[in-house]
Amino acid sequence: MQHNRKTEPAAGINKSSEARVTRRFIVVEGLYINTGDVCPLPELVKLKYRYKVRIFLEESMSFGVLGDHGRGVTEHFGVNIDDIDLISANMENAVASVGGFCCGRSFVIDHQCHTGQGYCFSASLPPMLASAAIEALNIMEEDPGIFAILREKCRRVHRALQGIPGLKLVGEPFTPAFHLQLENGSGSRDTDVKTLRSIVDYCLDRKIALTQARYLDKEERFLPPPTIRVVVTVEQTEEDIEKAALLIREAALALLK
Repeated sequence: MQHNRKTEPAAGINKSSEARVTRRFIVVEGLYINTGDVCPLPELVKLKYRYKVRIFLEESMSFGVLGDHGRGVTEHFGVNIDDIDLISANMENAVASVGGFCCGRSFVIDHQCHTGQGYCFSASLPPMLASAAIEALNIMEEDPGIFAILREKCRRVHRALQGIPGLKLVGEPFTPAFHLQLENGSGSRDTDVKTLRSIVDYCLDRKIALTQARYLDKEERFLPPPTIRVVVTVEQTEEDIEKAALLIREAALALLK
């Protein structure tokens, strides 16, 4: 896990001497993979200063996806990064590597490094995966146009999956993670899971792979309903998108009677 420091607090923001008494946190994800929701960051920043709390932002799903340069939910909303106390993300999604990073105000990172367990900071990436992560970041910086392409493909997929009989589309149109839920559940979670599985199998038999969302049922405080997760990537072609959308619609018409 890598740690980077941001600049010292600007005028009017809690300094390190004042921060010792702040023990309340808003811990939030940028993009929620289970629902496709994007956190309302501007409103959370207002709450931060109103109630004198800190914001810890987890961006494993939004980093490398949201914003004009893929910098995440802060860039998407135009929120000053100095308003966020700690940002963390893994590098297993958009960056296609392993490990992760944390960045925040210098006194927050110093505290984490000095008081955290040592083994958290002693492991480094294998050279090959470190090089892969660096190259991914280089691509993001050198070719920011890919994020506009991704957003347009997300909107196309979102439009294509609207109005499928028996299925309800959940998620924001500008994000690459959507969910398809049953419009009318049976009342039995097991039955609904099997119904969605039949759609997944129908598409897989015709060379389109879908992912049925899975959860740790006993550990989820608010267990989401069964869904099919649809993920959009910048490499998907118009033909891929059209074929997948038509096949999902065909499966729903055939199986949801």
